[in-house]
Amino acid sequence: MNRLSRTGLVVAVAILAAVAGYQLRPQPAAVTPAISSGDAVGRLFALKMNDLLGNAHSLAEWRGKVLVVNFWATWCTPCREEIPEFSRISQKFAGKNVQFVGVALDTADKVAAFTREVPIPYQTLLGSVDSIDLLGELGNTAKGLPFTLIFGSDGAIRHLKLGVLPVAQLEEQLNLALAATSHQVQHPAQQQTPN
Repeated sequence: MNRLSRTGLVVAVAILAAVAGYQLRPQPAAVTPAISSGDAVGRLFALKMNDLLGNAHSLAEWRGKVLVVNFWATWCTPCREEIPEFSRISQKFAGKNVQFVGVALDTADKVAAFTREVPIPYQTLLGSVDSIDLLGELGNTAKGLPFTLIFGSDGAIRHLKLGVLPVAQLEEQLNLALAATSHQVQHPAQQQTPN
């Protein structure tokens, strides 16, 4: 990452932190962000983000899986509290066509230090200014953290949550997405008509 990009990311993260600090006050349970347009989802899946070793990845690598994408930062207390539960659930669902991906909106040094303290068994990517810009289009108009998206194996958003995603709700949504996947696989064969 060049110096200009790093400076832009730091400024964007600082602005996001200021906004998130205000937005992360407890919200009523009934507040649910709107599901976003397919264009934003397509751009998110195509967006290249580096892992902690500097290797570029995109969410498109996990197409065909139920995908949990959690936007977080090391300075976000609710994020820090949520990650151990996400780690536990990711391991529970590891053999069930489910992939967790954490998108850290923070610097590589801070994320690496955090993952040494709190091991994360799933893929962690470093968000960019582009990923921050997409938050609003993906249903998070407040651009607060943590923010979690659950995609079905078809790539469509099945669930999204601004704020901490309770474990029971996470497991329920994963089971629903997996059931929908199973239904999609079985249904086409059932719908075929003999010639």
